[in-house]
Parts: sequence; C-alpha cells; structure tokens
Amino acid sequence: MTSDNGSATPGSSTITQDDIEAKFREIKGDIDTTADSAKSMAVTVGAVVGVVVVIAAFWFGSRRGKKKTTIVEVRRF
Repeated sequence: MTSDNGSATPGSSTITQDDIEAKFREIKGDIDTTADSAKSMAVTVGAVVGVVVVIAAFWFGSRRGKKKTTIVEVRRF
C-alpha cells in the first residue's frame, strides 16, 4: 500500500544496491552486444563504400582519358 505522496510503506519490499548494480550490468551487457553488432556493420559498409569509390574513380578516369586522347601522326618524307 502507498501513502498519499506515492512512496512505499515501510513494510514493503525495498530496492537494494545489489538490485541496482545487477540491472546496470544487464543493461551494459545489452549495450555492449548492440555496439559490437553496429561496429561490425559499420566496418562492412565502410569497406563496400571504399571499393565502390575506387571502381568509380577508375571508371571515370578511363572515360576521361578516352575523350582526351591525342593522336600524333608522324610523316617521313
């Protein structure tokens, strides 16, 4: 039963420091698991983006090289 101000009555179960520490450890474990998963996903995405950038640079560079190719004709008399 609670009193008028919302606090628990003295006979009810109380939350101990051990309960709080256990809950923090549980939350920390969940956060660590999520962070590891996100980190591995970020590394994978970064690698894919890097490969795409290298391929795009090569492709655009080779196209530009074909457009500006100069043909030199040498004639001998």
